[in-house]
Amino acid sequence: MLDIKRIVAKNISEQVSQLDIEQIYENLEYPPNAEMGDVALPCFKLSRILRKSPNQIAQELASSITPSQFIEKVEAVSGYLNFFINRPLFIEKVVDRIMVEQDKYGSSDIGKSRNIVIDYSAPNIAKPFHVGHLRSTVIGNSLRKIFEFMGYNCIGINYLGDWGTQFGKLITAYNLWGSKQAVEEKGIKELMRLYVKFHQEAEKNPSLEDEARSWFARMERGDKQATELWQWFKDISIKEFEKVYDLMDVDFDYYTGESFYNDKIEPIIEELKQKGLLIESQGALIVDLEQYDMPPCLILKKDGSTLYATRDIAAAIHRKREYGFDKCIYVTGASQSLHFQQWFKVIELMGYEWANDLIHVPFGIVSLGGEKLATRTGKVVLLEDIMSEAIKKTLEIIESKNPGLENKEDVARHMGVGAVIFSDLYSNRIKDVSFSWDEILNFDGETGPYVQYTHARACSVIRKSEETTVDDNNFNSRLLQTKEEYQLCKTLYEFPEKTRMALSQLEPSIITRYLVDLAQDFNRFYHEHPILVDDKELRKARLSLVKAAKITLANGLRLIGLKPLEKV
Repeated sequence: MLDIKRIVAKNISEQVSQLDIEQIYENLEYPPNAEMGDVALPCFKLSRILRKSPNQIAQELASSITPSQFIEKVEAVSGYLNFFINRPLFIEKVVDRIMVEQDKYGSSDIGKSRNIVIDYSAPNIAKPFHVGHLRSTVIGNSLRKIFEFMGYNCIGINYLGDWGTQFGKLITAYNLWGSKQAVEEKGIKELMRLYVKFHQEAEKNPSLEDEARSWFARMERGDKQATELWQWFKDISIKEFEKVYDLMDVDFDYYTGESFYNDKIEPIIEELKQKGLLIESQGALIVDLEQYDMPPCLILKKDGSTLYATRDIAAAIHRKREYGFDKCIYVTGASQSLHFQQWFKVIELMGYEWANDLIHVPFGIVSLGGEKLATRTGKVVLLEDIMSEAIKKTLEIIESKNPGLENKEDVARHMGVGAVIFSDLYSNRIKDVSFSWDEILNFDGETGPYVQYTHARACSVIRKSEETTVDDNNFNSRLLQTKEEYQLCKTLYEFPEKTRMALSQLEPSIITRYLVDLAQDFNRFYHEHPILVDDKELRKARLSLVKAAKITLANGLRLIGLKPLEKV
């Protein structure tokens, strides 16, 4: 595998005995423009070790490093050591590797024989699947694809919010103001109406809260009427959720909600007692975390009912026994960070060494016009409505620009939904997002449709070239001499590094932003240089570059959950 940084690091290490190759490798950079070289070493940190100025170090190293097969020249500029590589050889090696590896380009086997559990999406039963659930769904789905691309065996779990006092509220509301006919006709929208009405009425009549708690207590005791209503609400909800998941091409290995762990909680309570971790506080049972600068972790309420932390602890222990995970990843909002810190600490105090393998992947909140989303007030935007609007707009664009396109409804679905997913994954996941219809339905500029269109453009060029047989591993790279051709190849080379970064930082936006850079570089190359030229050797060389770009764009799009389209 070609690793230009490692080649450069080896050359430098032969001259600087005080640092090993890995230390040098970590300090190497890609200069912002080609005039400054292809790889650079800032010599400022070295000045403390070698007790010389950065300029002097750079100059001495530049004069002592001999050009080689890959390194054409070395220059010292303002304390930087700049390396210029053999471009034709570099282009040849990069394109050859992509052609050999195809849909494996950028992947790895570092995760071989290691299991990763990823807990993502996790909407609440009997509540609408709204834009606030989009982030967990698409971030988790992308992380799963990235881990699988790097060789891990992934277990995707949708940990549905299907237990808790909110169901007591819903049952109370249904009994007072609902009907079987209305729920069957309107589904989750009717359940949402009842939930909102409960909170409106409870403000005027607080005794409704007591009635709701009573119904939840009946659920926990296995009361037939309560559990049958709960199961009905759950079945309706999952059916609605799956419509959206199908639109997004998102799936899960297991739908194991909080209720799945009801019969697994008692042994956990007993274990906590035996290990001397549970103490009574105002009638409730807690784990005191004061010495760790955290509030207590509430395990059982004074009425004996369980909480999120109780069920999360039971779920983690069950997952470790069931899947033997190397890591268990939870993709939820940053507002839940303290909750995860608390019960992760409880797992550690219970003596489980694998507590450090529990990882919370937080993301920023989604607001609506600057206000937090709230189901209880009905202040939400339904995800299905967003997807439908995006698909509708995409189909209108196709009808105006390419009305004869085959399977245009299917293309519109992939591009419209892709636009929504791409928009969410473009920003760093920890960044807060203010939902805007205009932004999410804007298909111009750095968007999913732009990248999908670029992939389709590459496919079109390849289709038009079919009358000429191209040997992808036999092209003259010396004919690719322009800055656009070289820049495109440099960006293609960076893909494996970007996938490693996305994995280590658990950050899909690294892939999303990379795809925009790659699409821009490809389009500059496409517009500046005709590809299907009469010169057969030049045609072959440029077509090889197009094929390499198409493969890499497709691999990247799949990693963020978008389909690489061949015609748009």
